[in-house]
Amino acid sequence: MEGISILDGKYAATMDMYPLQSKEFNMIYKFYDYLREGRFTTTKCKDCGTRSFPPRIICEECLSENLDWVDLPTGGTVKVVTEEVRGVPIGFDDPLIHALIDLDGELTYFARVINCQAGELKPGDRVKLAVFPIDPLPVDGRKGEIIKQERVFFAFEKED
Repeated sequence: MEGISILDGKYAATMDMYPLQSKEFNMIYKFYDYLREGRFTTTKCKDCGTRSFPPRIICEECLSENLDWVDLPTGGTVKVVTEEVRGVPIGFDDPLIHALIDLDGELTYFARVINCQAGELKPGDRVKLAVFPIDPLPVDGRKGEIIKQERVFFAFEKED
């Protein structure tokens, strides 16, 4: 199918690491809508105050469905770096760099870091949210028509 570059016209759902992102398929679709706006968000329970990441549809603490969307910092400080320079999975550029990032004291998160060369990222460096488009997903539309669902995902990148 056109648009899935790494698979040469064949779409294999089992290889898709990114979820369906529309309201029709995903109850946390707002996370992706907010990413498109440059916001990094999660859910917080209105009943007990528990904030979870990734976003949830039910509070993991009190099982309430009374959740609200809250913003997380879009920047943070690198605590630990790991680099994969061999055996990088198909569809990813090498090196594949990940870091444990302290998002200004609100969340410590292990995330991919893009636009960075091996050896360039160090503990203490500042990173910022980077939102990027990913291959669209072919989904069944109305009357059997196949449509392409535009999608985004996120990583972090070193601040200038």
